[in-house]
Amino acid sequence: MQQITYHQVKASEEIKTYIQEADLSLQALGYTEHSFAHVTKCAKVASELLRELGYGERTCELAAIAAYMHDIGNVVNRIDHAQSGAVMAFRILDKMGMNAKELATVVTAIGNHDEKTAFPVNEVAAALILADKTDVRRSRVRSKEDIQTDIHDRVNYAVHHSTTILNLEKRTFTLQLELDTNVCPILEYFEIFMERMLLCRRAGAYFDLTFEVIINNQKLM
Repeated sequence: MQQITYHQVKASEEIKTYIQEADLSLQALGYTEHSFAHVTKCAKVASELLRELGYGERTCELAAIAAYMHDIGNVVNRIDHAQSGAVMAFRILDKMGMNAKELATVVTAIGNHDEKTAFPVNEVAAALILADKTDVRRSRVRSKEDIQTDIHDRVNYAVHHSTTILNLEKRTFTLQLELDTNVCPILEYFEIFMERMLLCRRAGAYFDLTFEVIINNQKLM
């Protein structure tokens, strides 16, 4: 067994193919972008969050690996994609030679990232939840033409700027958005994302952090 690195995972043509094909399936279903931009950002946010919280470098790398691979289950079906993705990740990483303990951590995180079944059962899962559910941005919208009919596209398109901020002194993790209310009202954000934000609250609590949402300089959660 060996330590599989984030670089090896990113270089894997097999994993790249699954990410691409999963995103094509979601495109056909009318979902926002779930390709390399999304998973790379999630990997960066999840690993950096754990690093700032004082976790070891290997734990941070496992978070990056889990985040990079977390949506591959969409190649099977959007329904239960977290569980099918976890099974796929197990097969791929086991074949690459990842040891059982680290493999269990990654698979657990992937299997616990979808809001319908998720729970922050370990630090990697909690970090992945926070990274995934706070990735709201205009560039995830595939077509501007859909924003009038699709609320998910409309809300993402309305977000001009999005950032996450960890404040260790105040023990807060904040999602800060600049949202164009001419595109959609703030209420529509919570209409589709409330379940995800409540999951982020549970994930923040794993680290003894309070999860906050600030939209247009107003604290709403």
